[in-house]
Amino acid sequence: MLNLKKIIEALNVTKEYGETGGIFRALKEVSLEINEGEFVGIMGPSGSGKTTLLNIMSTIDKATLGKVQIDGKEITTIKEKEIAKFRRDVIGFVFQDFNLLDNMTIRDNIALPLTLNNVNIDIIIKKIDELSKVMGISPQLDKYPYELSGGQKQRAVICRALINNPKVIFADEPTGALDSKLSSEVLDCFKRVNKEFETTIIMVTHDAFAASYCSRIMFLKDGKINGRLDSNGNKKELYKKILNMLTVMGGTGDELL
Repeated sequence: MLNLKKIIEALNVTKEYGETGGIFRALKEVSLEINEGEFVGIMGPSGSGKTTLLNIMSTIDKATLGKVQIDGKEITTIKEKEIAKFRRDVIGFVFQDFNLLDNMTIRDNIALPLTLNNVNIDIIIKKIDELSKVMGISPQLDKYPYELSGGQKQRAVICRALINNPKVIFADEPTGALDSKLSSEVLDCFKRVNKEFETTIIMVTHDAFAASYCSRIMFLKDGKINGRLDSNGNKKELYKKILNMLTVMGGTGDELL
């Protein structure tokens, strides 16, 4: 039996918004474990708490109650001044809207995290060359974001997320702005990153097709984990199971926007 190491552990995570008399609980005592090297999807209807959970696990937001550990570090008690360094060293982010700087080349956008860490320029050049080849964007390195397709931009974002060798990449609707062809290309890149770099990926998505690339999917409803599916390696089979699960939960993929 494989000795799997937990990379993320959440225990009784609760998130409340508002004040006494008008409190809304976005998450209700959510507990989960994610092992190193997993590609985990989080799905659920609008308002189910999936993005809130992602934001708390990725240090963007804080839980009202409960604990979260990443790579053995208790992030719910980490001091503000340490969070930025922790993010740079351990976490990578990929968002739907790319967040590339328009006045910088793709090469400089990818290099930014290492530049901020004062890494030697020779090391930066070497890493960019390696990652851009893996992601298939070497010819685009000296172009600007407005010159790239959506799929090329997202692959550049994945390169930037990987440049610091993060333990975990958090992706929030990474294919939401892409058509089906570009979505497939980006998801293939995620799968390759997960396999070749053994990087743990946690992806929030409303799209059953995107979720079918995952090794495991958790379903949220009304702030609680409502179910899970594990992949046996057959993407088409998993896709059908996802659609069935969404139907059981009372919605279809189109209603999860």
